[in-house]
This record gives sequence, structure tokens and C-alpha cells, in this order.
Amino acid sequence: MDKNTDEININAIDDFHKTVGTNVKRLREERGYSQLKLAKLMGHKSVGLVSQAEIYHNKQHFNLTHLYKIAYILECNINDFFAGVIIK
Repeated sequence: MDKNTDEININAIDDFHKTVGTNVKRLREERGYSQLKLAKLMGHKSVGLVSQAEIYHNKQHFNLTHLYKIAYILECNINDFFAGVIIK
């Protein structure tokens, strides 16, 4: 049976972004990177994106390009960002 994405609860999407942000924060801290250092290595001038996306502030979240860059910088598997994600 085909599924329609109209059935996805908006809270599930919010939970997805929160989990990814939490995982990025955990991995960043485990490797000893500050938000500012990570942001600069990603090519940003301030911590805005990193700090907001880690906590999903104002629905700010990491996109795939951000996650690719972060995985490269932190030398981790991009799959690590999705640990604990549950598709409802």
C-alpha cells in the first residue's frame, strides 16, 4: 500500500530535526569542538546556524550539505546524526 506524506504529523518532523541537532551537538562536544570553531570550519562567520540548529530554535535545522560538512570536519559517519530517529 502506498503511503501519502500528508499523513505525517508535523510534530514527527520537529522531533526528527531535534534528534539530528542533539546528535550533532553530542558528537561536536565529544570531539572537543566549540560551536564557533565548527561554524568557522563550515565557512560561517558566527555560531548562529550551529547554535540554533542544535536546539531547533525557530525551526532552524541542518540541511544535507551542512551534515556532510559536519561529518567531514568531525570525522564521523553521517549516519551518526540519525541515531535515535524514529519514523512514525
